[in-house]
Amino acid sequence: MQPMLTSYRVLDLGQFVAGPTCARVMAEMGAEVIKVELLPHGDRGRFSGLKPRDPAHKNASISTYYFQHNHSKKSLALDYKSPEGRALFLRLVAESDVLVENFAPGVMARAGLAYEDLKQINPGLVMCSVSLAGQTGPLSGEPGFDYMGAAYAGFTEGLGEADRGPVQMPTAMGDSATGITAAMAVGFALLHREKTGEGQYIEATLVDTYFQMQEVNVPKIALSGSKAVTSRSGAMHPDGGPTGVFRAGDDTFISIMVMPYQWPQMVKALDQPDIADDPRFKGPRDRRANKAALQGIIESWMAGLGTRDAALQALRAERIPCAPVLALDQAMQHPHLVERGTVRPVSDALIGDFAIPGMPAKFSAWEPPDDPKAALLGEHNEDVLGNVLGLSGAEITALYEAGVLVRDPLIDEIP
Repeated sequence: MQPMLTSYRVLDLGQFVAGPTCARVMAEMGAEVIKVELLPHGDRGRFSGLKPRDPAHKNASISTYYFQHNHSKKSLALDYKSPEGRALFLRLVAESDVLVENFAPGVMARAGLAYEDLKQINPGLVMCSVSLAGQTGPLSGEPGFDYMGAAYAGFTEGLGEADRGPVQMPTAMGDSATGITAAMAVGFALLHREKTGEGQYIEATLVDTYFQMQEVNVPKIALSGSKAVTSRSGAMHPDGGPTGVFRAGDDTFISIMVMPYQWPQMVKALDQPDIADDPRFKGPRDRRANKAALQGIIESWMAGLGTRDAALQALRAERIPCAPVLALDQAMQHPHLVERGTVRPVSDALIGDFAIPGMPAKFSAWEPPDDPKAALLGEHNEDVLGNVLGLSGAEITALYEAGVLVRDPLIDEIP
């Protein structure tokens, strides 16, 4: 079960989530991913999440956040803005297959590291730039993170209660989705290169990724105009269904989604045959217009059953798509997520034992490593410069003395 990307080399200049996720997926698949980190502190993600609890290790260049998004990579802590560091970086470009970066648009070009510059060194290079909105266009100069992408793509406006303003998304799902999009695109570009020998330039953006996740409404609005824009509807889906989050009898919640063809099954589960003829619920549009009344009926029925488990049992008996609404700690303990490796146990010498999300796709001919590790800052300086570029020990020592390289002093203390 040889990893699928064995023999490919990736330079990762990403920080935080989107860019690092792209490179981390390739690292798990067997690519040699060299995370090139700017001095003096490396990826800013090293300072997010939880740090080692031992006071002696409080300044260690590792955190749970960094581990999750950067495990399985090598760390090269290189001042590639200096003449010596830049020369080494360009030599690495010549020896690599892929470069991933998520600086603000224009940063790489101003440094003389745009794709047009780098392909002169390596015509087969696949370069992927991850950004808020792309390298061109009216928004290309805007700085931004995940939540700006959600706002521009029409997601945030739809979240919340009808009588209140939009709510903040609690997690940066677009960052992760954009990283996966970028990894997919790089994989396709490498396949193209296998056939043609050509490298190419890829852009992956938060706005584009969020916008393509608009499931159904873009064509509606394109045909019907602003009147087709759905209003915020809180716990209920704007299309009715009934679809939404419903309060169960023990003050817990159940997510239910009923497609139009499943409405007779829902009526049977409720054991209220009279509502089948109720004009408020006769057709999908009727149920959408009267979703608040339908919500009340369903929640009263669940209250009568007493517990969430009883309601789930009744719904599942009629094959109604439903699920308990779990808090994250409950999800992490769910037997299904544990069995399939969706919740992935890991261990770090400084942080200890904890969990991270597992690979979202499963392969019949490959399994993810059992014990992934994340590097301390500069942990692989000697490995990369010596084995990839052929530098001698004396040359590497001179780079340390010149301040072109740094490494976490804890590297020498960890067995």
